[in-house]
Amino acid sequence: MNLSRPARIALRTAAGLGFAAIYLPLLLVLLGSLNPDRSASWPPPGLTLDWWATAWDNEGARAALWTSVQAGLAATAVALVLGTLIAFAVQRYSFFGREAVSFAVVLPIALPGIVTGIALNSAFGTVLAPLGVGLGMFTVVVGHATFCIVVVFNNVVARLRRLPGSYEEAAMDLGAHTFRVFWDITFPLLRSALLAGGLLAFALSFDEIVVTTFTAGPGVQTLPVWIFNNMTRPQQAPVVNVVAAALVLLSVIPIYAAQRLSSDTAGGGRV
Repeated sequence: MNLSRPARIALRTAAGLGFAAIYLPLLLVLLGSLNPDRSASWPPPGLTLDWWATAWDNEGARAALWTSVQAGLAATAVALVLGTLIAFAVQRYSFFGREAVSFAVVLPIALPGIVTGIALNSAFGTVLAPLGVGLGMFTVVVGHATFCIVVVFNNVVARLRRLPGSYEEAAMDLGAHTFRVFWDITFPLLRSALLAGGLLAFALSFDEIVVTTFTAGPGVQTLPVWIFNNMTRPQQAPVVNVVAAALVLLSVIPIYAAQRLSSDTAGGGRV
């Protein structure tokens, strides 16, 4: 597509403003974590790493970090299993209500988080509370898995649509049973899509706060919830800035890796 010079300038200006609106606040958070003052003074009188050491020694922040990692890994594991199974069912088989199932799987990520959180909180109180199961890590994992499944499902379905069934049929003709075909043929072709979906699912779970607020019990506090609860405490402001900056930096890793894997997939399905 050939654009005129004014159109290119306008497009670049709009893109620059959009990126500035997204990344300048993140840059301010990073600078705030290096500010030697306890208050959020601007411009910073200098730069220091002292608050990073203080944040690392904060037991509450470390416990919240470990909780987020546990919840993220568990939700990702659930999403990988269920998302992959649903993707195979929807893509490889024809049955009544297939489109409805696909829509139902994708819907949770489109709903507002507060709606999902309220619905899950009500469901847990109605179904699990009479059984003696209260809000805690289990309910957090279930809540996170509701939207993590969507990410894995979309990645696996997209890959399956590009995979010809002739590879699996040829393996079956040679005498391989179903699980052997999956392990030797299907899984290697899906590996990068599964890894990309898992990384994105973990990143979504690690950063989630709205659904967590409605599904976590009193003794469960993830890192985003810890940040939110400590934002109004003046003495904790520098530590909150450090934790928020670390959260941004840690989130970049799985998202970047998933983006590269998705690019490889789009470029020809390399495994």
